[in-house]
Amino acid sequence: MEAPAEAGLVRAIGVRRLTAILVNVTIGAGIFVLPGTAAAGLGPAAPIAYIACAIAMALIVACIAAAGSRVATTGGTYAYTEVGLGPFVGFLAGVLYWTSALFGGASVVAAFVGSLAVLWPAADQPALRIAVIGAAIGGLAWVNVRGVTLGTRVIEAVTVAKLVPLGVLVAAGLWLAPIDPRTWLPAPSAASVGQTAILLIFAFVGIEVALVPSGEIREPARTVPRAAFLALTFTTLLYLAIQAIAQGVLGAAMTDYASAPLAETAARLLGPSGRLLVLLGTAVSTFGYMSGDMLCSPRALFAFGRDRVLPRVLASVHARFHTPWVAIVVHSALLGALAMTGTFAGLLVIANVSTLALYLLCVIAAYQLQRRDVRSDGTPFVLPGGPLIPLAAAAVILWLMSQATAREYLVTGAVVAVAAIYYAIRRT
Repeated sequence: MEAPAEAGLVRAIGVRRLTAILVNVTIGAGIFVLPGTAAAGLGPAAPIAYIACAIAMALIVACIAAAGSRVATTGGTYAYTEVGLGPFVGFLAGVLYWTSALFGGASVVAAFVGSLAVLWPAADQPALRIAVIGAAIGGLAWVNVRGVTLGTRVIEAVTVAKLVPLGVLVAAGLWLAPIDPRTWLPAPSAASVGQTAILLIFAFVGIEVALVPSGEIREPARTVPRAAFLALTFTTLLYLAIQAIAQGVLGAAMTDYASAPLAETAARLLGPSGRLLVLLGTAVSTFGYMSGDMLCSPRALFAFGRDRVLPRVLASVHARFHTPWVAIVVHSALLGALAMTGTFAGLLVIANVSTLALYLLCVIAAYQLQRRDVRSDGTPFVLPGGPLIPLAAAAVILWLMSQATAREYLVTGAVVAVAAIYYAIRRT
């Protein structure tokens, strides 16, 4: 049964499109830089951190996919947590999601301009930088206001485009580069893997963004689990291949090219044209993330408006295009303002702990939804072992959160405190 405010939305997202959205928001600009970061932390054993992240995300994805197969309303993790744990905790989950999405999205927009500046130095000039940000965000907002189908088609096209340079690099590397898994041993300590994993885990996150438009997913009980695990399997294999190839080509010199290790790897394998292809891929990849964020994140504002937590106007659905157009416009304006005034690193730090805290709430909600056997559309995905997978996922999240800094906790804590006070005032 759909909420009345969602009656105008169209369920147009199937397994293929949701998988594309997941891959698109997961494979961002980070993978073009993170191999150098991983090597700096663990040396030749860096692939072990990717495996640790993949195992952690498999547990988290299983819980979120199970929740998504039971709750089919727009809002994603916010909706799942609200149904599973109540309105107040759901509201806090929505705030955590939107905070991480807004600041994380703005950081990627800043990175997009930075990647363009490598190819077109004039893009780094203040006036032109503002114009580029405005044009990119405005264009994506226009596309998404005109329909979820058009928005998902853009994402499918950009996802293919961003995978081309990575695919070329992997194909050339598998043919030309030495890859020897024996160099990954001996295994590093758990502490060193954890310190590297807290950075790498954000190359794997994105499911919380992709599932926000749950009210526009066809057969969510079937679509969400299949797309989630397909996307995680694909990205894990791709990341491992990229890390292994870069290490095989650059060896001990990997840390000398920490800012652009894949560009240097491509240059050595394919010459200057390879380096240019990877630099173009970086720009396309960041734009791809922006397109996925523009499709998904405004739906969190729509859900707040639908539930009357924020002004009802945010739940407005366009009469012709059947999209939450007010939420898209508001999200776009805030995203552009943050991107124009912040830097990639400064904006991203605010998103880190918020995302993990959101995952923790959603894992608990997934267990509650399964325990109560909540169903909304078809036979849901059932987590085997009762509470075992949610407990394991919660333990992994707490382990990762223990690697974060005090500054990140302070920012997230301040956001949650303000949200709690607002909610209390709103309810009195």
